[in-house]
Amino acid sequence: MSMSRRGGRYRNIDTAELNITAFMNLMVILVPFLLMTAVFSRLAILELNLPGSSNEPVDQKELTFQLEVIVRKFQIEVGDRNLGALGVYPRAADSDYDYDALSRKLSELKERYPEKTDAAILLESDIPYDTLVQVMDRVRVSETVEGDRVVRNDLFPDISIGDAPVLDGGA
Repeated sequence: MSMSRRGGRYRNIDTAELNITAFMNLMVILVPFLLMTAVFSRLAILELNLPGSSNEPVDQKELTFQLEVIVRKFQIEVGDRNLGALGVYPRAADSDYDYDALSRKLSELKERYPEKTDAAILLESDIPYDTLVQVMDRVRVSETVEGDRVVRNDLFPDISIGDAPVLDGGA
């Protein structure tokens, strides 16, 4: 009698089957999507160096060319931190900055200082983000058309970003 009891108890238990078809379908879609997204986000990263503060006096013999691009509300200034302005590109009323003139000046400076790779971009407050991106693109790379193709040349790819010095007039 004990035998039939035990046998009856095991007969009522069904084996549970795990249905993973829906989970596998999700993984087939999700894995390639995540991989593609990871590659695109990696390409969008740009490494920047933030300038540190230094109060040490600089010896005149150690003064080297230090490129600064200052973006103000009504103009872009290109200059050397030690010598001063090398070019000023005003913004006409109701128009954009003169990015072409900026690119020409930066290409000229790269020819004079071919070993130089770093530059500082200094911005006034309330400069639109799009303007910063446009200026950074011009500082990093120059594009020239040769025949039917566009040739990209590195200019100053090591960029530092900071605040522009305040003008004396308080503008």
